[in-house]
Amino acid sequence: MRYFLELSYNGTPYHGWQRQPNAITVQEVLEDSLSTLLRIKTEIAGAGRTDTGVHAKQIMAHFDHDHELETDQLRYKLNAILPAEISIQRVAIVKDEAHARFDAISRSYEYHVALEKDPFAIKSSYYLKKSLDVDLMNEAAKLLLNYTNFKCFSKSKTDVKTYNCTITEAHWISNEGGLVFKISANRFLRNMVRAIVGTLLEIGEHKLKKEDLIRIIKSEDRSQAGYSVPAHGLYLVNILYPKTIYK
Repeated sequence: MRYFLELSYNGTPYHGWQRQPNAITVQEVLEDSLSTLLRIKTEIAGAGRTDTGVHAKQIMAHFDHDHELETDQLRYKLNAILPAEISIQRVAIVKDEAHARFDAISRSYEYHVALEKDPFAIKSSYYLKKSLDVDLMNEAAKLLLNYTNFKCFSKSKTDVKTYNCTITEAHWISNEGGLVFKISANRFLRNMVRAIVGTLLEIGEHKLKKEDLIRIIKSEDRSQAGYSVPAHGLYLVNILYPKTIYK
């Protein structure tokens, strides 16, 4: 039987999601905990691969087990042995062919920027000591919805077959002491959100013009885009699936 795990984690102590030979990751910790509880080696597949230091308010993963499990009990036991930085919100039985990564129809991220010094937000937002033209940043963000090829924002060495993504939401909102960039799409490239945010911040500082964003996208050249903002301000916040995958 196949199970979906809905979880969240603080990415500060981890070298990203994906298991690595010489670094601790979220996938490794979760697989080891599941294997301990189920008394059999258990591998999981995640909905995405967050980088070192990136957080997830919601991410999904799936695993297989031969027997029917009591989902609420499994959630309780997993939370009891997992470290404080990882929390399981839900365990659900899904159809055998359901896939946490390939069945996702939408993913949403947030990037948090602090405009005031806050010692309690050092590892949860990017502190920027500059004034920003937020209206101009929002005008530029709207332009992202007109394009699909985002090679210019992708990490150079990556094994993707296509750089096409359909962005459905991209805008900045103000919160107490700073800004939050919200973006949703059917898929994202590696480093894409952080590169988009860095480019929009340069537009907000008037280092780039709004129209420069169009030139950058059409160039398909990562060196033309802005800098990649630090990982600790980035959060994966929501993943949507068709309701038909659940039993």
